[in-house]
Amino acid sequence: MELTKSEMEIMDVLWENGEALSRADFLARQTEKTWKDSSIHILLNGLLNKGVIREAGVVKCSKTYGRTFLPTLTREEYFATTIFSHRFKPELTELFQALLQRPEVTKEFLDNLEAMIREKRQQL
Repeated sequence: MELTKSEMEIMDVLWENGEALSRADFLARQTEKTWKDSSIHILLNGLLNKGVIREAGVVKCSKTYGRTFLPTLTREEYFATTIFSHRFKPELTELFQALLQRPEVTKEFLDNLEAMIREKRQQL
């Protein structure tokens, strides 16, 4: 499952804020958007249907009440899912090899990765 550019903008607001947001919160926090304010409900319903957000509650917004939303997965979980949703899935070893070539990879990162690998081995 892949998200549209507009849906990703909504998700970025959720991921960056780390709290349940209402429709009004999205409109107030999203300054650079490719969608119209009037289409926020369509985007939120689409994200609900795709299962990437969930209703978290209800808040009073002016004279009415509105739903609040939370993501059902982290940014990293979403990207990990999209990698394997393509028709031609990458080979895991080659994918990791390509990721390790990135300049963001540090000694500290590699130490953490080794610890995660040891933990995963123990679980298998």
